[in-house]
Amino acid sequence: MSATAPLEKLFAERGWTPFVFQLEAWRYFLDGRSGLVHAPTGSGKTLSVFGGPLAERLQREVTPPRKRSRGEPHAVLWITPMRALANDTAHALTRMIEAAGLDWSVELRTSDTSQSVRKRQRDRLPTVLVTTPESLSVLLSYPNARQSFTGLQSVIVDEWHELMSTKRGVQAELGIARLRQFNPQLRTWGLSATLGNLDQALATLCPDGGVMVHGDASKPIEVRTLLPESIERFPWGGHMGLRMADAVVAELERGGTSLVFANTRAQVEVWFRTILAKRPDWLGEIAIHHGSLDRKIRIEVEGLLREGRLRAVVCTSSLDLGVDYPAVDRVVQIGSPKGIARLIQRAGRSGHTPGLTSTVICVPTHAFELVEFSAAREGVERKSVEPRLPLRKPLDVLAQHVVTVAAGGGFDADELLSEVRTAAAFAELTDEEWQWVLDFVERGGPTLDAYPQFRKVVRRPDGRYVIGDDKLARLHRLGIGTITSDGVVALQLRNGKRLGTIEEAFIGKLKPGDTFTFAGRPLEFVSMRDMAATVRPAKSKRGSVPSWAGGRFPLSTLLADAVRDRLESAREGDHADLEMRTIAPLLNVQHAWSHLPGNGELLIESIHTREGDHHFLYPLLGRLVHEGLGSVIAHRIGRRFDVSITASFTDYGIELLASGPLKLDEPTWRSLLSADGLLDDLLACLNAGELTKRQFRDISRVAGLVLATSPGAPKSTRQLQASAQLFFDVFIEFDPQNLLLEQARREVLERQLEIDRLAAALADLRNQKLILTEPGRLTPMAFPIWAQRISSQTIRVEAAADRIERMMRQLERAAG
Repeated sequence: MSATAPLEKLFAERGWTPFVFQLEAWRYFLDGRSGLVHAPTGSGKTLSVFGGPLAERLQREVTPPRKRSRGEPHAVLWITPMRALANDTAHALTRMIEAAGLDWSVELRTSDTSQSVRKRQRDRLPTVLVTTPESLSVLLSYPNARQSFTGLQSVIVDEWHELMSTKRGVQAELGIARLRQFNPQLRTWGLSATLGNLDQALATLCPDGGVMVHGDASKPIEVRTLLPESIERFPWGGHMGLRMADAVVAELERGGTSLVFANTRAQVEVWFRTILAKRPDWLGEIAIHHGSLDRKIRIEVEGLLREGRLRAVVCTSSLDLGVDYPAVDRVVQIGSPKGIARLIQRAGRSGHTPGLTSTVICVPTHAFELVEFSAAREGVERKSVEPRLPLRKPLDVLAQHVVTVAAGGGFDADELLSEVRTAAAFAELTDEEWQWVLDFVERGGPTLDAYPQFRKVVRRPDGRYVIGDDKLARLHRLGIGTITSDGVVALQLRNGKRLGTIEEAFIGKLKPGDTFTFAGRPLEFVSMRDMAATVRPAKSKRGSVPSWAGGRFPLSTLLADAVRDRLESAREGDHADLEMRTIAPLLNVQHAWSHLPGNGELLIESIHTREGDHHFLYPLLGRLVHEGLGSVIAHRIGRRFDVSITASFTDYGIELLASGPLKLDEPTWRSLLSADGLLDDLLACLNAGELTKRQFRDISRVAGLVLATSPGAPKSTRQLQASAQLFFDVFIEFDPQNLLLEQARREVLERQLEIDRLAAALADLRNQKLILTEPGRLTPMAFPIWAQRISSQTIRVEAAADRIERMMRQLERAAG
């Protein structure tokens, strides 16, 4: 009889047949192997990894005990990237356990878990614990951590593709390395979908080797686009896409349940309000969901969604990940997803059952997004998915982990170094870097050794490192985590009911009586006190919509390449699908007035207006690369010519506006686009020092220099920034070789400025053919970049929208 036979028998009794990849994963697990399951969303990934522990338990004892014996070890640790997933995951695992007839206990351990449950879990863990990377670190910080996790059989990391390229992923790596040290036979399994670098993902999760299990990749995905009644010849970025609201409402009227995704929380607020204004009878049938809403509101929406009682939920990436909502019939994507993997991920939220088709309906917010939707569909059909690169040596996370281990029973320095190096992120950690981290946590480094609060770890006479005292341990547990906030305050009604959080920068601009929209409700600002903003329902439905930092995705490299392919095909007259045929008139105007760039070409348009000389470049590499590239070119022009330059950027191109006449020939452009001296020019022109200061604020919090909160004393973003600024200035003057400073600089270059991608772009541009044109007027490709600059200006003689509309009409007349 095969080892999986008892579990297969249970399946057969219920009329179920396991998939081949599920059986494969179970057998690998029973052989003692670790690995990664890669399968589409909704194809049975959860059972593929959890079935192994179930099969092992059923194999061990044909008749399971009615109660778990005191000696039975903790069996499974399930790590999820989001608290929002934890509850749903626990329910799913409980259903599987009940179907297997086992009396296993399943519990959650997140920041939302009550103190009484946490205390009980510290003494005795359940059979299956669903937790987050942060909560795992907290558990490891207690002196009895080794005893609690003794006998742990397996760790399962859900949505590994989401964690791998983040500091939370590194936190999980270090935690798993610690658990392996407790239990050398520990098996580690991960779940992933929509990931391009699977081998690297497997090696990061299982550094000692693991197996790759591929699920059925044939799950069908239908991608279609709602086409506008007319295509503006001169589209511009910044629209919410509200001109398509009637078409979206018509789609929702077809019945069933829909998830309406938008890329920013501000878009979600506006679209929810717009849909409800068009169909007020849907009040109670549509809901809103994003990360700034209070947890109770989000859980209520998720429950209604799970039960199929909602027509639609307008949401951000807060509902991207693997919560199982079988009731969802379709996904609506407002605006470009900016990446193929993201579109696949969101599409998978519909048809979330093996064998069903996932359906995503794309809604353009401006005309050129039709090209992106066309390119994204082709990417979905080819299963071309973007990679996510793992982090290497974030020393702030390591410093936090070292203090965690010191609190969790202490450590021998050499033993812990060996353990840390088994985590992929620190496989190349040098002895010098390790000694620096030890010195930092023991005395604060050479500049802070006079202050006892930075002596978090002490070395005992026997050479073992332990936490300084119980108070330091408690404060450290409060600060455990790698997620850093952009500065938010609580939002509450006058009766104290919480609505969620809102950015400090937005609320700080409001005066009492000002109105704004949150969670689809018009609110009036009353007062601000102790990092809490008090509001009341507003009588007027007018008001601003809060803007939150982040949330805007740059165009991925893979999708950008696909867009260039589409444009080249269009220039040759090949309009492959309905989207490209719809936008063909616009592209024809672009080609007639200037040029339609293809692969191996860089189009540069020079246009003179009353504002000055404009130079538009179209590398089609995404906003982040364009920001760095445009800033470098503007810096070089300013250094060489007696003009000032204003640079503006979109995902498609760059505008360089010169204050005076500026004629540039091809040799000059070649020199401006040179990769020589890139790093020096980038650091000189982007105020990298200020960027590094901001990045250091986050690093200082993770490393434990600055505590975001202490009991009864929440700190504002301004206070946190001031504290981090003080450390930054001290290190710059007295400890310039501080490795946290070096890390801040590296993160700015690699993560914010994408220096590697920028250098590769300049190297590629060296071999491209330059197409220099002088159209005499703004072209369809230039207009959105120009409009982006106009709409972002803070001082205007006339409203930006009015000016843009006026210019659009003029160009329409010119186009005939």
